[in-house]
Amino acid sequence: MVSLPRVVLAAPASGQGKTTLAIGLMAALRRRGLAVAGFKVGPDYIDPGYHTLATGRPGRNLDPVMVGEHLVAPLLVHGAATPTPCDVAVIEGVMGLFDGRIGTDGAGSTAHVARLTSSPVVLVVDAAHTSRTVGALVHGLATYDPELRVAGVILNRVGSPRHAADATAAVERTGIPVLGALPRTDGLEAPSRHLGLVPAAERPDAAASLDALADHVA
Repeated sequence: MVSLPRVVLAAPASGQGKTTLAIGLMAALRRRGLAVAGFKVGPDYIDPGYHTLATGRPGRNLDPVMVGEHLVAPLLVHGAATPTPCDVAVIEGVMGLFDGRIGTDGAGSTAHVARLTSSPVVLVVDAAHTSRTVGALVHGLATYDPELRVAGVILNRVGSPRHAADATAAVERTGIPVLGALPRTDGLEAPSRHLGLVPAAERPDAAASLDALADHVA
C-alpha cells in the first residue's frame, strides 16, 4: 500500500452508530480543510450517497466478494486519488467487525477489508445500555484476529460524564485508547427503512442533518 492516511470504522454489530459517526467524521474533517475520501465495505449503495454529501467526492465501495481480494487495495488507492488526491480516507464498515458472507471465514467482512488494505480499525461501540462490560467486549474484538490492529475506540450514546468515565476506564484497561465519547442525542441518526437507510437524495433536510452531525463529532 502507498502511504495513505486511512481508518476503518467498525462495530460489534449493526445499529451501533457507524454510519452516523462516519458521516459526521467525514464532514468534520472536510470542515478543517482536508480532502476526504469516503468508502463503504460491501455492495451498499445508500451509505456512499451520504459519503458523497459529506465529502464532496464520489463515495465508493470496497467489496472483496464482488471484485476479488486482489482489487480491494488498488480500488482504495484509485478512489483516494480520484478526482484529485485526498488527505485522508475514511472506510465505513458493515454489520459486526467479523460478519461476512455466510459459510465462509468472514469473507467480505470489515475485518477482511481492513486486513487487505492494512488499515487501522477504530471501534464504534454503543454504550447506552452498558458501562464496564464495554471493556470486555473491546478486548474480545481486539484479540480475536491477531492480524488486525484496533487503534482506538469511540463510545457512542453515553448517558452522562460519569457513565463515559466508567466505560472509558474499563476500555483503557485493555491498553486501547478511547478516542472520544459521544453523548446520547436524539434526532442525529440517519433515518432507516426496513432494510438500510433512506437515500440522501430523498431527504430534503440532508444538508442540515450533515451540519449537525459534523458539530456532534467535532
